Amino acid sequence: MTEALLAMFSVFADPYLLLLILLTTVGGVIIGALPGLGATTGAALLLPFTLTMEPVHAITVLTTIYVSATFAGAITAILINTPGTPAAAATCLDGFPLAQRGEAGRALGIAVVASTIGGIFSVIVLAIAAPLMAQIAYQFRPPEYFALTLFGLSMLASISEGGAVRNLICGAFGVLLATIGADQITSVERFMFGNYELYEGLNFIPVMIGLFAMSELLVQSTRLNQIVETVAMKAVQLPTLLDYRRIWRTVLRSCGIGTFIGVLPAEGATVAAMVGYAEAKRWSKNRDQFGKGAIEGVAGAEAANNAATGGAMVPTLVLGIPGSATTAVIIVGLMVHGLRPGPYLFTEQVDKVYAIFGAMLVANVMFLFLGLYAAKLFARVTLIPRAILWPVVFSLSIVGAYALNQAMLDVWLVLIFGFVGYFCRRFGFSVAPIAIGLILGEMVETNLQNSLKMFDGQWWRIFLQPLAALFILLAVLGLFSSAILDRFARRRS
Repeated sequence: MTEALLAMFSVFADPYLLLLILLTTVGGVIIGALPGLGATTGAALLLPFTLTMEPVHAITVLTTIYVSATFAGAITAILINTPGTPAAAATCLDGFPLAQRGEAGRALGIAVVASTIGGIFSVIVLAIAAPLMAQIAYQFRPPEYFALTLFGLSMLASISEGGAVRNLICGAFGVLLATIGADQITSVERFMFGNYELYEGLNFIPVMIGLFAMSELLVQSTRLNQIVETVAMKAVQLPTLLDYRRIWRTVLRSCGIGTFIGVLPAEGATVAAMVGYAEAKRWSKNRDQFGKGAIEGVAGAEAANNAATGGAMVPTLVLGIPGSATTAVIIVGLMVHGLRPGPYLFTEQVDKVYAIFGAMLVANVMFLFLGLYAAKLFARVTLIPRAILWPVVFSLSIVGAYALNQAMLDVWLVLIFGFVGYFCRRFGFSVAPIAIGLILGEMVETNLQNSLKMFDGQWWRIFLQPLAALFILLAVLGLFSSAILDRFARRRS
């Protein structure tokens, strides 16, 4: 443990890494403040450019983008009633009314402080909980991993606003995409259509860029003439002592809620923010003020969505199961740099893992100062015309995809999945389940094949393993819990 802590705090002794975190935090705040970009799109765009970096530096860039962009979504949510990231949607409900009353600086001050507390809390929990969970994961065999992956896929039902059925359809499509290429055991060619560049399957990086960055470009192209209402702000104000007395319980509650929801596979900051906001309203003595400018609403949402960032890294690093759409991109970055997520990461690469934890801690502290002293400046990036911004995003997407292998196939994948993501969004489907399904698809197939080998093809013996049976039961409950609760509610009424 001493070695791990030394690795965690070694970040402070590395000037280059500190400079990299600072620059990436500034970039993450800008990305998060621009409506439409967000942490996932930013991480997908930067992923190809991290390939020449050392593993710790590369993952530090991705995680720093994650935590800083998640916070920065509150800037536009408060000032122009447009969340810079989906996780800031709940912040609009009370942040913008506060800004309309001339209290934009106060709302941003509360958002910055709550976000920082939530982020730091979750990193501390991550540093403690991840090794403990890794010790448990050592006991997992292929049947347990197969059932756990099914549980992760079942959680896609509630990952976003698309609706349970649509999210599961997208997740199943992602799993189907994971079967492209030659089977690892039989070498049977699947969905290759004679193109041997697909022999090892789809390259994750261009797929991620297409689904998140390119599809968002196409969506934003339909909004070029959209007029946004803005609110002026003088300066960010630190919360007063009275403000702290009103929000401290809410912040602590949302820290716990956000971290817990982040740990659940495939949930992430958006769900955490909504639950944090709902619980803040439930326990508040001023419920009638919510939606009209309640500071507890801003604090509850922001503490929860930033706490979810550290929580989401727990299943990402320990089990290789994405805790959110952005951590799906981070998993790709880990695999590209030879850091295979799983329990062995905490014995073979413990120094690198804790250096990443330390970088996340530094990033949370840095965006505290950036948010307090430069939020007004960052808010001005929203004035960049979309007609200039999105061609730049298009160029970065194409260059990043091609630079990976200097292959035109990767460019075509970006364009194809850009249109796939665009049409999914246009018809009410979410693209995040596709990305997560693609990553989990390989785990499902591999662990099912290994389980069948263990049990000589007797598949029902998977259900006889206690842990596997528990995860499968949780998956079934996750899929049908809403229907069961609705039925009970109708009976009561």
